[in-house]
Amino acid sequence: GTGNMKFSLNGALTIGTLDGANVEIRELVGADNFFLFGMTADEVVERRRDARHQAHAIDASPRLRHAIDLIESGVFSHGDRTTYQALTENLRTHDYFTVCADFDSYWDVQRRVDHAWGDQDAWHRMAALNTARSGWFSSDRTIRGYMNDIWAIKPMI
Repeated sequence: GTGNMKFSLNGALTIGTLDGANVEIRELVGADNFFLFGMTADEVVERRRDARHQAHAIDASPRLRHAIDLIESGVFSHGDRTTYQALTENLRTHDYFTVCADFDSYWDVQRRVDHAWGDQDAWHRMAALNTARSGWFSSDRTIRGYMNDIWAIKPMI
């Protein structure tokens, strides 16, 4: 969360789901300057109720199924099929963070990022707006808030 805030202060464009600090970032920088993907928090809760949610997501996405098959084949580990076994087993059997369910949405938003990057003037404008609108996350404002709301102290200077 705070990492994304720092990135935003420095002009980075966020690719993210609507959870944690991303909610605040998107509200401040504007939806047009944030690449949203994935399920809502309520959708994640609902999805987790189904013990086989990850299998359903894999079955529904040929692209994801192919990616997992490639990982399991050893193509990314010099032929060693065991290197990423724990990762793929987790995706197939647990996937608490709903990576599988969000995969296609992430793929789609990544295409939007590619397209946006192609218009450098617009990209630079978006980056500048991220910096300009992220002042709420500055350490000065945070410390002032702690001084007033938590510590009940006045500045020394």
